[in-house]
Amino acid sequence: MRPLVIPKYIKECWSSNVDLEVLAAETKAAYQKLKKEHPDVTVVIPAYNEEKTIVRTLYSICQNKTSYSVEIIVVNNNSKDKTAEWVNACGVTCLFEPTQGITHARNCGLTHAKGDYIINADADTIYPRNWIQAVIEPLKNNERIALTYGQYSFLPLHNTKRLTYFFYECMADVSRALNKYFKDEAVNVYGFCSAFRREQALQVDGYNHPPDANEDGYLALKLRDKGFGKLHQVNRAFVWTTDRRIHIDGGLMAGTIKRLKRIVKGT
Repeated sequence: MRPLVIPKYIKECWSSNVDLEVLAAETKAAYQKLKKEHPDVTVVIPAYNEEKTIVRTLYSICQNKTSYSVEIIVVNNNSKDKTAEWVNACGVTCLFEPTQGITHARNCGLTHAKGDYIINADADTIYPRNWIQAVIEPLKNNERIALTYGQYSFLPLHNTKRLTYFFYECMADVSRALNKYFKDEAVNVYGFCSAFRREQALQVDGYNHPPDANEDGYLALKLRDKGFGKLHQVNRAFVWTTDRRIHIDGGLMAGTIKRLKRIVKGT
């Protein structure tokens, strides 16, 4: 069941009243407890001009309750703002990737990661406290699963009401369900919430993809088609991401029309 309201914890992380310096210090302290000598899991976050959101994202990840040792890598992809400064203030590894583009940034993180498992995250997303455990457990317990991915809801950057997005997200759920039967489940995989085994990703050439594909979904497709296992949706892995993608695509109305066309066509 999709949430009708934004949970209290997510609201607190997202609040504009938060003192970022205090939040960064709290994040640094929490990360020291999350990270052990050798990480089991590496969370990779590409970042381009994310000074307004990156601390909140890192704070939410570092508040996770998990039995795994966790490394976090932020890949600074030519940011012109204070993204790198805020990442350093949080005590998190910040790599620099000079070649512009999300694929290059994710490949950089994958190459430098030390964890056996990789989790994709985004710098404008807030993560619940059970997130790491939820996306890794299926991979740990079932070798026939190649990649896990979660669900999401939107955090409004402007004045869109939660109820409006609730209906939009429900429609998107129908579209994703149809993808499994009429298109390909791999298109349902998003970079802000997916996980896989590092060695297997390296064997399929990482995130590299043809021009007409996305890096996250294409990696999922390669892992599955290589025979590493199936794709697995984790309903408990429910994240909250900003609605800026909707605005980039032309706004909520344009997105709604696009979703309706997909549902009618069954693709």
